[in-house]
Amino acid sequence: MTDEEPAAEDDEEPESGPVRRGRRTGRLEALSDGVFAIAITLLVLDIAVPASAEENLLGSIGHLWPSYLGYVVSVATIGAIWLGHTAITDYLERADLGFVRLNLLLLLFVAFLPFPTRLFAEFIGKNNPERVAVTVYGVSLLLTSLLLQALWLYAARHRLVQPDLADAEIELVTRRLTPGAGGYVVLIIAGLFIPVIAVIGFLGIALYYIVPFRPLRRRRGQPLSRGGRPQR
Repeated sequence: MTDEEPAAEDDEEPESGPVRRGRRTGRLEALSDGVFAIAITLLVLDIAVPASAEENLLGSIGHLWPSYLGYVVSVATIGAIWLGHTAITDYLERADLGFVRLNLLLLLFVAFLPFPTRLFAEFIGKNNPERVAVTVYGVSLLLTSLLLQALWLYAARHRLVQPDLADAEIELVTRRLTPGAGGYVVLIIAGLFIPVIAVIGFLGIALYYIVPFRPLRRRRGQPLSRGGRPQR
């Protein structure tokens, strides 16, 4: 063995896999949580009793039932979207520009939800206007749901999720984010005939999303066993 051989070995570069480039998700999550919180806060500001209600305050409070219904539906929907968004970011390893832009589009519709909520509360019981208001409300909820689903599909297809994530977990999240879209379409059509029933249906979809995921979810960074289950 000559003295030159070790030097030749030192010049060899170790083999390595492809470099995974992306952005950290901390700031993305902070911005998203802030928008969700503000959107929920804005909903309650639209519930107000007129100044002339002092003569029959109890009756005036009761007449605000459309505002209460819209508030409950929108809070439940925003909460459900936030839970889905949290599940996505829990599985996320990194984010690219496409994911960030898609997330901003989702936040745009989340922040918009107080407007159709107020529209419904103001025009319910007024024949044609209430049908328009409920349709706008339903379409807004549908687009928000579709964007949440698109956000997850984008992350999964572009390998932004954690590399050790089991296929069963990916399929579970996908299934949980899918059924709402069809339900919204059916309820939007139903809202052309029975607007209030459609809005109650919107609440049912939100409650479905709020039901906890099965225990397949794992904490961030928790390793998986060969069977795809979290190690304890």
